[in-house]
Amino acid sequence: MDHASHLADTAQSAPDDMAIARRVAAGDRAAFNLLMRRNNRRLYRLARATLRDDGEAEEAVQEAYLAAYCGIAGFRGESTLATWLSRLVLNECLARLRKNARRQSAIPMVTDDEIEFVHADEHDGPDRVLVRAEMRALIERKLDELPEDFRLVFMLRSVQELSVEETADSLGIATVTVRTRHYRARSLLREALARDIDVAARDVFSFGGARCDRIVATVNTRLGV
Repeated sequence: MDHASHLADTAQSAPDDMAIARRVAAGDRAAFNLLMRRNNRRLYRLARATLRDDGEAEEAVQEAYLAAYCGIAGFRGESTLATWLSRLVLNECLARLRKNARRQSAIPMVTDDEIEFVHADEHDGPDRVLVRAEMRALIERKLDELPEDFRLVFMLRSVQELSVEETADSLGIATVTVRTRHYRARSLLREALARDIDVAARDVFSFGGARCDRIVATVNTRLGV
């Protein structure tokens, strides 16, 4: 993970949120690019978990950024920029789901304290890399099979490591609901996998540099840069 993504994933509240928002509102494209790169990984994974399609997820994030660029003057710092952007992405994803009428059935959701997630090691041999890729694909399939309500809570809490309060704020639900759905999600994953899994949670719906660059370039192109 690059340094900017690490900051986006771990910071509880970025102290320069208002400063960045003001710079973007004033037309500072460099500040907007920084904002996108800080949040790309987080938002893509949220969109991917919601839409279950790589291309749709990229497009949803791009549309959310365009909405953010046009509306950031109204950002008042009542939540973090990351949370504010997450809401925009969720709104875009849900609008796409309604428009396409994609999901009619609900299926269960994911994760577990017993799952040990390990980061990829650049020194791993081909066999190890292959096993990790296969296990990651399995987890992604299981995530795609889960009900949307559980899946979103899991992604925000276990993958993006948001707090219960931040998750509740992003989804517009009570904190007790977050805890209940997250607990249920872990139980469902245990039942679905029925075995120990050794794979990196942060590798789920991997977000590479090329995808990051593509999202930033596409948004800038649409803004006329």
